[in-house]
Amino acid sequence: MKTLIVIPAFNEAENLKALLPRLKELVAGDILVVDDLSQDNTIDVVKAHGIKCLSLTVQLGAWGATQTGIRYALKQDYDQVITMDADGQHLPEEVDSLIQAYSNNPTDVVIGTFPERLSKLKKVAWAFFKFLTHIKIEDLTSGFRLYNKKAIEVLSLRQASMLDYQDVGVLLMLLKSGLTIIEVPVKMENRYDGKSRVFSSWLVVLKYMLQTTTLCIANIGGKQTK
Repeated sequence: MKTLIVIPAFNEAENLKALLPRLKELVAGDILVVDDLSQDNTIDVVKAHGIKCLSLTVQLGAWGATQTGIRYALKQDYDQVITMDADGQHLPEEVDSLIQAYSNNPTDVVIGTFPERLSKLKKVAWAFFKFLTHIKIEDLTSGFRLYNKKAIEVLSLRQASMLDYQDVGVLLMLLKSGLTIIEVPVKMENRYDGKSRVFSSWLVVLKYMLQTTTLCIANIGGKQTK
């Protein structure tokens, strides 16, 4: 299987210094970092490790950068994409868990899940979103995922560009397209350095909750499967 690992990055130079050597050592497949207009030396760090880097000229956010990598995979005819965060939470040692789960199950998407990382407040939020959408997935926000060719094609569509986050909206789009999703438990770590962009302040959290709730309500009644 021709595999591409896609890592969206914004000001993640220090984290990538630790992540990329381990990734190259432990994981087979090509690696692509999509730089989301970083203001540090993220691009230099990526190139210093001999890894391909796509540099965006407009900041698109984590999902926009991820979709850029997925579209690159479609154009280059990759069979599967594995998305990982640049902050060190997703472990190179666990990539094989996603690949094995995909090999052993007739599915289109595999999500690496670690619900224990969620705070009580986040768990309440996810329970609310699952109530609205009836999505039967434990970890809605994990960006540690494997997408097969069909999922790559769906997520490369123009409609997917309207989304802001790689969570509920992406899952709804995949399910409404008739694709199947499974979860596999994995270990995760805390960020090496820095803080989350989605939960960086209460204002950002409020914006996220409002956008995601609106999206969930707009999609009520659509076709959904496990």
